[in-house]
This record gives sequence, C-alpha cells and structure tokens, in this order.
Amino acid sequence: MSKIDTGRDVLPAITEDSVYEHVHGICFKTGPPGLVGAEAEWLVTDPSTPDRHVPLAELQAAVTRAGDLPSGSAISYEPGGQLELSTLPYDGVSACRQALQDDLDHVSTALDATGLTLTGLGLDPVRTPRRQLDLPRYLAMEAFFDVHARADAGRSMMCSTAGLQICLDIGRDTTDAAKRWRLAHALGPVLVAAFANSPVAAGRRTGWRSTRQAIWARLDPGRCAPARHDARTGPADAWAAYALDARMMCVRGEDTDWSYDPGFTLREWIAGAGERRPTADDLEFHLSTLFPPVRPRGWLELRMIDAQDHRWWPVPLAVVTALVEDPMAGSAAAAAAMPVAGRWREAARYGPADPPLRAAVRACLAAAERALPGIGADPALCELVSTFIDRYADRGRCPADDVIEEFP
Repeated sequence: MSKIDTGRDVLPAITEDSVYEHVHGICFKTGPPGLVGAEAEWLVTDPSTPDRHVPLAELQAAVTRAGDLPSGSAISYEPGGQLELSTLPYDGVSACRQALQDDLDHVSTALDATGLTLTGLGLDPVRTPRRQLDLPRYLAMEAFFDVHARADAGRSMMCSTAGLQICLDIGRDTTDAAKRWRLAHALGPVLVAAFANSPVAAGRRTGWRSTRQAIWARLDPGRCAPARHDARTGPADAWAAYALDARMMCVRGEDTDWSYDPGFTLREWIAGAGERRPTADDLEFHLSTLFPPVRPRGWLELRMIDAQDHRWWPVPLAVVTALVEDPMAGSAAAAAAMPVAGRWREAARYGPADPPLRAAVRACLAAAERALPGIGADPALCELVSTFIDRYADRGRCPADDVIEEFP
C-alpha cells in the first residue's frame, strides 16, 4: 500500500479492497439490536415576520443563553440556519422520545423568549433558500449540486428543508442486517406518504404532499437515490459499490483550499485519477457526502421522513422502531410495503391519497400500533400513534393536508 505525505502525517492510500473492509467492519457493524436515536431538524422562524431569514448569529446566541440541554442532545446547524437536535442512542423508543422531548422543550422555551419558533415542516413554506454557513463542506456541496441537480434543488435541499432521521441498530448478524436493510428500503415510500408534510413553497401549493422528497429526487442519483442489492451480494457489498461509483463531491486540501467537483468517482480516484491518492480520511468524508434515504453508519439511518410539528414528531419515531424491532410487525409491514416499494414519486406527489399507498400505510401503521406495547412503548406514546392513525392514515390523509388548508 502506497504512502501519502500530507506535510503533517504519512497516511496509507486506500484500495478498493480496503473500501469493502471499511464498509463491512464499520458501516455494517452488527451486534445485539435495541438502541434507538433520532436527529430532528427544525426550521427557525420569526412569527412576527414570516419572510425574515433569522440570522444564524441571532439563533446561536439564543441557544447559548439556554445553557446545557437536560438530556444531552447535540445541537448543530444546517446551511440555511435550520436547527438540528441529535439524541444519544437510547435503550428503547420511549426513552429516546422522552429525551428528545425534554431537549426540544428546553430549546423551544429559550427561543420563544426571543420571539423565535421552531417550526416542524419538511420545507420552508415562505422563504427562499439562503445559505448562512460558509464552511468548506457546504461551499463544496453547493457548487456540486449547482451542476448535478435540476433547477435549484441543491440549494433548496441545503437551506430550506428539514427532516426527521431515525437511527436503529444494523442487526444482530449479517442475516438480520440484510433483513432490516430490505425492510427499511421497502418502507421508504410508505413513510414518505404517511408523514408527508411539505406541500408549500414560496407561499404557494406545489402540487406535492412531500415537496422535500421531490427535491431530493432531483439531486445526483449516484449519491441520493436508494442503494440496491440482491441476495448474491448483500447490503454491505452493495453499499461499498455505491460509494465507489459515486462522484467525489470534492477533494479536500489544506484549510479551505478544496477542489470542488473534481470530475471522478472514488473508484476512479483509487485507480489513479487526481493529483494524489485517497486515504481512509478521504473515504470517511466521502461516505458523509452520500445521502440515500437509508444510510448505513454503524447503524441504519432512515432519512426520508419530513419534519413533523411539535405534536406529531414522536409518531414516525415510534412507527419505524416498532416495525424494525418487532419481528411480527416487520413481517406484516414487509408484506404490505413490498408491492409499493418503488412508488417514491407517487408517495411524494399524493401521499396516502394514492390507493396502493393508502393500503400499505394503513397496514404498516396498524402493525406498528399492535407492536408498540410489546417493545416497551409507554401508554401515552401508544395513544398518540392511535390518534395519528385515526386522524390521517385511516382517512387517506397526511399532515400535508392540514398545511394545504392554510394556503390558498
């Protein structure tokens, strides 16, 4: 293996084999399942001036005044000034829900005192995209998607969208991991439809229930489309191939001297493209720039769910956890979801008003509802899920329908 002198350290160059080793050993690290985590993004708005872009410095000052979060969720900021709360991993869905609720309440109270609000929508309904972070990563991302996305989808994704990402263990062993991987992908359109919550942009209806999902579909498919696999290769090999065949978003240099969109894939870089060979650090960074709806990071990260309002956000957390963690619920959900596993566009456009998706949404959420007590969900969370099902899933509706009614 060749060595690379960076001026500070001598690092080994990676090979295709080492990419596969990393993916198998790190991205698909198996073990006893049961841990649950969440990453909740929120639009930050000023209700007195809905079209005002809240300056990031103003938001950060308010968050700093709030002090330490009671449950220790990490606070971060997206390029457009969206706020993200990322929980620790918890043993069970109720513990995760309570931790995120406590931290959300803490931050919300502090922001309310300054006239700011955390808004749970998948897409900003009024303001146009405006990037506020100038970190090299986001400069590279913007430059890349300006070329490899349709219209302004890249900037909209970065600066105007918000999602709820749910994180669950990879699985007990490789067999369990493959089962969970297949189920998570099959559930994708069902979850998009059930929790669609982004039907408005620039003050007008877009014609989509989940415009956020429609935006993601306009981005570079080599890094944003679902990763596929078959029974011969398995999910780890499929993910390694996905990473190798994805274009490099950038090649990092010293400080801010980065080469944006260098014009080759990771596989081509390893084979000799570029001015230097990639290292393990380059591989880890490259993996962080891949955004499929299901991403393996040592756990499964489900990324296709729109942000939800303050009442409903625990529902997708509970539903996904129940379907993945409970074997009977998972089997029922797989049977219901497989026939609509390819209906991503229909899910984004129509939500559960699409008849095949409506049937799948109702079956999957009913399976989750039955399973929740058995995985330790508290009665209040179970009741909230039942209320959501009655209000939305059983009526072929989703949260986006409520938003649509507020706009002409």
